[in-house]
Amino acid sequence: MPADPLTLEQLRADVHAGAVDTVIIAIVDMQGRLQGKRCDAEYFLEDVVGHGTEGCNYLLAVDIEMNTVGGYDISSWDRGYGDLVMVPDFATLRRVPWQPGTAMLIADVQWLDGAPVAQSPRQILARQLERLAERGWTAMVGTELEFIVFNDSYEQAWDKRYADLIPANQYNIDYSVLGTSRVEPLLRAIRLAMREAGMQVESAKGECNPGQHEIAFKYADALTTCDNHVIYKNGAKEIAAQHGSALTFMAKYNEREGNSCHIHLSLRTADGEPVFAGDSEHGTSPVFDQFLAGQLAGLRELSYFFAPNINSYKRYQAGSFAPTAVKWGLDNRTCSLRVVGHGPSLRFENRVPGGDVNPYLAVAAMIAAGLHGIENELPLEGPYDGNAYTSDAERVPTTLAEAGELLSSSKIARAAMGDEVVDHYANAAHVEVTAFNAAVTDWERFRSFERM
Repeated sequence: MPADPLTLEQLRADVHAGAVDTVIIAIVDMQGRLQGKRCDAEYFLEDVVGHGTEGCNYLLAVDIEMNTVGGYDISSWDRGYGDLVMVPDFATLRRVPWQPGTAMLIADVQWLDGAPVAQSPRQILARQLERLAERGWTAMVGTELEFIVFNDSYEQAWDKRYADLIPANQYNIDYSVLGTSRVEPLLRAIRLAMREAGMQVESAKGECNPGQHEIAFKYADALTTCDNHVIYKNGAKEIAAQHGSALTFMAKYNEREGNSCHIHLSLRTADGEPVFAGDSEHGTSPVFDQFLAGQLAGLRELSYFFAPNINSYKRYQAGSFAPTAVKWGLDNRTCSLRVVGHGPSLRFENRVPGGDVNPYLAVAAMIAAGLHGIENELPLEGPYDGNAYTSDAERVPTTLAEAGELLSSSKIARAAMGDEVVDHYANAAHVEVTAFNAAVTDWERFRSFERM
């Protein structure tokens, strides 16, 4: 069983006893990373608990390398790069067993006048959860993150410019008990640490790409799942580093199978009753049919929230178990949307996101699309039976540039999230595309240095 949540009262006792000396307070940035401070535990209790702490507002307006970039309304040289306030969410307080004497929690983000920062990923999800709550519904979510483990350290990988790294397995170990045993010391360390951090671990398994693995966790309400997702992702990297290894969640490390992050979603009433189960031919309710129809209607224009990087779009290759067709099917892994389970366990799986996804943005987009389907009573087309890779369906966008343009013009996103949010993330897409277009890659050098 996962460890019990850490209460503020217990934290005070642990600090007094000398068991905890450091408290990490972190926000989630645009890229789904934890950014924040390590506070002296006594200072945290005396000052941060009551007042929060400050951080530069550029944390929600930089690229992945933390470069200050233009085009953001909330943060710029003209605005002086002022502060925002990190307000602790004590429901996320937990011990960090892989770091001695350490506890941590996630913070929400406010302006100095107390107004929420609408562009914050956690706030974007909170708004969509409020829209569900107005109907008496709660979203239950599970995320399935894949990663590739290398025997090189992060420092060695950097020095080698991420080329010629040694994967922890030399061949396809999908479901292999023997193959995963080679990496079990690291996988076990991650599983046990996450359990002690309050997460309910389900299992670990090998995947197809050499060195590729997946650790699965039990589903929970949407916000809890997303919080656990980013803490696990950060913690897994820290634990790998402690073992002299490196792991990557990037969507497509090489030309083989990419790292996916399939997201499962269902709805429940305030009494915990399933909303998606019904009496239709496929055991679905009218709400489910409209919610899924909304996913199909919104998938292309919301795809930035599922695939936020240049590299994200390299996953979408025919026959790769990453989807290319905007279709849904019954337990059909060739479709973007896969319906699984029955009765209380009925849910759909969005197979578009990769391991680089920001879970808050992805789940918010799924809810926004589903509510669009319900509000407009969209009819659901029949399930696709067969190989969706060869269908004549609309396609998942193939580039970040295309996804950014679709987001910018998205009526679904603007109606659900507001112009300020859409403009903010459309600019993020533009920033990444511009940076990539200015870069000279190894691919170009290898093809052109001598032969052109």
